Amino acid sequence: MAVLIVMEKPELWPLDIPQARAISARDYLTDPEFVEMKRAKVFNLCRDYGYQSIGYYVSLLAEARGHKPMPSVTTVQDLKQSSLIKIVSEDLEDLVQKGLAPIKSNNFELSIYFGRNLAQRYDRLCQALFNHFPAPLLRATFVLADEWRLASLRPIAFSEIQDSHRDFVIQRARSFFERPRLSSTVAKYRYELAILAGLEDASARPSDERALKRFVRAAEKVGLEATIIDREDYGRIAEFDALFIRETTAVNHHTYRFARRAEAEGMVVIDDPRSIVRCTNKVYQAELFDKHNLPCPKTVVVHRESARQLGEVLGFPVVLKQPDSSFSAGVVKADDEAELVEMLPGLIQKSELVVAQEFLRSTFDWRVGVLDGKPLYVCRYHMARGHWQVQKVEKAKRPNYGKVETLDVQHAPPALMDLAVRAANLIGDGLYGIDVKEVDGRFMIIEINDNPSIDAGNEDAVLKDELYLRIMRCFRDRLERRRQ
Repeated sequence: MAVLIVMEKPELWPLDIPQARAISARDYLTDPEFVEMKRAKVFNLCRDYGYQSIGYYVSLLAEARGHKPMPSVTTVQDLKQSSLIKIVSEDLEDLVQKGLAPIKSNNFELSIYFGRNLAQRYDRLCQALFNHFPAPLLRATFVLADEWRLASLRPIAFSEIQDSHRDFVIQRARSFFERPRLSSTVAKYRYELAILAGLEDASARPSDERALKRFVRAAEKVGLEATIIDREDYGRIAEFDALFIRETTAVNHHTYRFARRAEAEGMVVIDDPRSIVRCTNKVYQAELFDKHNLPCPKTVVVHRESARQLGEVLGFPVVLKQPDSSFSAGVVKADDEAELVEMLPGLIQKSELVVAQEFLRSTFDWRVGVLDGKPLYVCRYHMARGHWQVQKVEKAKRPNYGKVETLDVQHAPPALMDLAVRAANLIGDGLYGIDVKEVDGRFMIIEINDNPSIDAGNEDAVLKDELYLRIMRCFRDRLERRRQ
């Protein structure tokens, strides 16, 4: 993919970067070479992004041509909305107050060059503002009343950079443009895929290191360049064509913000925001299963006033789930009334509603992976030794998992596969893991998970590399359809 640096006077651009080409805004807007260019990343460094200015048209026509502009027209418009800037300022309040506390004056200007400032102590604040408003060169103005607040945020031209900052800006631009994914090998790939796989808690990540490497190799085989990113890359998400989330998701979490941002940029996204909302809330799923008559354990949605009748309705033991529970966290079992009274207040304190289900004893849970409405893999997740769940977590110890058995989907019980596909289709067309209990030959759905586990040697035990290829082909095919 071509990388273009667009400005009014490219002769003033101080860097010669082999991977990037500096051109004039007039040429970009009118030269047939750029009009007909199929794919490009456009870094718009024009002096002015005002409505119908030349800088505005560079970003606008870049989007019309299917190029990837920074800043996008959306970012340009967002920077003009004082109400939005105020909301962002409130979201970053702790970071602002802590970062600016040592400053003695009542006004402060912060220059943000490709997400950084000359003073490293402001890096976190610069990165956060860049993530909300991805533009190469920004200047933030803060004022102090009772506390610091963001008064304005605007893009600046290269000519507005202080002489003492020039060397730093050149260094930042060089590191920004010369990152690995802008290497000369990009030309052989049709699309670029970002794989969000943060390193904060690898034990809770749905794919291990070996699986992530296999995803990257599979992507290359089908014509995608895959890059592993983390939460710090939020401001650069629009540079890619597709996003694959390989982190545990939640609505009040950066994974959801990534999904929303990517979808708004017109990217192919798995998991999409709607799937995250639907899969990460067990209350929603309880209603969904009931409405569509999906066989499932007897389930009750509990609030403070109704909790007293829970034992009478479901009996004991009873399983209690926080609506956004994942990886067995936020899921407990009460064996009697005393344990119910002890456990329930802590769950209700975190959520107005809690899901309670009758306890079904089994030595394993079925997990069916479904992609794009078709079965992808099927496993038996055996319970952890001496425990009633597939994962046993003890304080100060690594989680203990039960054995995983993977079957050929052709050899799995047809009733199980039909139920799993039917359930997945109620959520969407993404990648889901459907958990099912088998009791006396009956299959009952427990829950539907987005971003299901895919670890090397477990879920891929039957299909091997073909599993990763199928997922990457799904991305490629969706990108092709969107392009057409």
